[in-house]
Amino acid sequence: MLHRSGFTPRLLRPDEQEELLTYGLGITNVVARATARADELSREEYREGGRLLVAKVERLAPRWLAVVGVTAYRTAFGEPKAAIGPQDRTIGPTRIWALPNPSGLNAHWTAATMAEEYARLREAAEAAS
Repeated sequence: MLHRSGFTPRLLRPDEQEELLTYGLGITNVVARATARADELSREEYREGGRLLVAKVERLAPRWLAVVGVTAYRTAFGEPKAAIGPQDRTIGPTRIWALPNPSGLNAHWTAATMAEEYARLREAAEAAS
């Protein structure tokens, strides 16, 4: 999605994740425990992950925080009515955007519509810089 939406000039392999930093991008998890499905994580894990993520954002002060998966965002940040897109909440000066999860289990979005949403964030970030 990052390449398809224009965040990176080429498709990166998973082992090239650190190259994202050269594009001004970073990746982290809301919950560090790997699972096959998001519903295998508890509300408490999401909330604790959200608390840790807030602390990380406060320390690093990025311009934008993108949370992949609206359910993850809703649960981690206690925003049950949040929708995909820019959020009203900020963490200090950091703006937040909820993005669709590119998991193959997400049947509500196609690759094309996901790329469009990711590109909306890229365009907003570029306009703000």
